[in-house]
Amino acid sequence: MSAADGSLCDVKVVLRKLGGSKIVILGVGNVLKGDDAAGPILCERIAAKVSAPVIDAGTVPENYIQRIKKHKPQNVLVVDAIDFGATPGTIQIFTREQLNSFSVSTHVLSPRLFADMVAKDITGGVYFIGIQPAHTHLGQPISVEVNHAIETVMAVLSQLFPLCPNTTNVI
Repeated sequence: MSAADGSLCDVKVVLRKLGGSKIVILGVGNVLKGDDAAGPILCERIAAKVSAPVIDAGTVPENYIQRIKKHKPQNVLVVDAIDFGATPGTIQIFTREQLNSFSVSTHVLSPRLFADMVAKDITGGVYFIGIQPAHTHLGQPISVEVNHAIETVMAVLSQLFPLCPNTTNVI
């Protein structure tokens, strides 16, 4: 599946349900490892285009739990490269409960444990927008497929959480 078919429709359906809620967008990934940089790249590109707080957590999202809590979000959207066995650039949304079935992380703390820690202090949910990587090798650039997926996710989030005039949310 590519970002243009079924899985993207599922992502849009879930995200539309979150539209209007107070969210934090958290990017996770390693900028030195090709497509693993999807989360941080999205944060860099979208921070000035959405009304939600945007946090680039790099490879240590657990270090940002207090900053997330400070914003008192109803929901948290984590954007990360996740290997779920699809075609590179495929976009899929996962709940924290669904993370158990994937070996997804290049990060210190498991995504599920991180999500469980955050979920204790919010009223809604923690959702992972996973982008299937083509490669995560040290020193490689981001692939064309993942770059396209990042642009697609940016477009959806910009529509659902539009920036109000005279606001800033860069963290």
